[in-house]
Amino acid sequence: MTSLLIFLVLVLIGIAIWQLTKIFDLTQVGVDSENSEVANDKDNAVNGYLMFAFVGFIYIFTIYSVVKWGDLVLGTPASEHGADVDNLMNISLVLIFFVQTITQFLLHFFTFKYRGRKGQKALYFADNNKLEAIWTIIPVIVLAGLILYGLYTWNEIMYYEEEEDVIYVELYAKQFGWEARYAGEDNTLGKANVRYIEGINTLGVDLADPAAQDDKVVTELHLPKGKKVVFKMRSQDVLHSAYMPHFRAQMNCVPGMVTQFAFIPTVTTVEMREDEAIKFKVDKINKIRAKKSIELAANGEEALDPYTFDYLLLCNKICGASHYNMQMKIVVDTPEDFKKWLNEKPTLSSQWKEANAPAPEPVPVVVPVETVVDTTKVLAQVIK
Repeated sequence: MTSLLIFLVLVLIGIAIWQLTKIFDLTQVGVDSENSEVANDKDNAVNGYLMFAFVGFIYIFTIYSVVKWGDLVLGTPASEHGADVDNLMNISLVLIFFVQTITQFLLHFFTFKYRGRKGQKALYFADNNKLEAIWTIIPVIVLAGLILYGLYTWNEIMYYEEEEDVIYVELYAKQFGWEARYAGEDNTLGKANVRYIEGINTLGVDLADPAAQDDKVVTELHLPKGKKVVFKMRSQDVLHSAYMPHFRAQMNCVPGMVTQFAFIPTVTTVEMREDEAIKFKVDKINKIRAKKSIELAANGEEALDPYTFDYLLLCNKICGASHYNMQMKIVVDTPEDFKKWLNEKPTLSSQWKEANAPAPEPVPVVVPVETVVDTTKVLAQVIK
């Protein structure tokens, strides 16, 4: 409430100052003949130089941004298609930077050079077919090249043969968390529907489906290096987006339908932790956390733990109040470690049977007759 009152007071003060300036302007009518709303040569010259200053600011800020935040890029891609995605992104950025640099300079230069002067008239062209052809054909060729390259890259990522040696993993999104389901020995995910959600069956797997009997549900995603993983994605409630930045992978999770994405992991978690760029970022993050920990300790609060790099599955759609908490750890293992990890996980069907097993019947206690008689005699003696 206090913040609202302060805001309202500041708004009222601003309105009052604005009204006072309008009153002041009205009192100056007829006093200064130079004070008009019609731009003169001096005004045009000032605006022309300001245009030059602004384009200089754009260039300086661009260079500063690259130097200051250039190390925040993701770095080494961890998937086979990641290099193609990065290459497409780099081509787009170079083209944008090149075009932006030239067009912004020309825009501001011509604004300065052809600024208004008293008595000067503008030269007007009704149309120029040559210019229109140039600025239409060149962007068409460039954009067509980018689109075709992008479609080729996309098809290479998404295409796979049904007979190909792949593993199937379902990513299940819900407010506000992720779960994953692995196909078992049959390499087929069982059917699922939100209507089947009950108890520990949080993904709504149809446990009557034979293909679902060996499915395994986990809360930490493990992937084998060098093997194509086909992700089947579902959402329980609202629109989510499965985003795996280091793998250059993202796909919307839409309620009521199954979406798909596939890639081949190429760098294990252990290997990525040894990457020089990642080590630099981890060190930088830990310095920030150490500085923050000093402040927390001074206030009697618990210090922050050191940061260790992990791949993450994030939600890239603002899906609600706790959207920022929606993440799941991804571990890329060697094929041997992955197989060992997966074999240790129980199937959902076995967990369901265990959770819904009938409670054992109570064992009846048999009391000897002699004990009952003796107890009756003791009670009789107590009553007497």
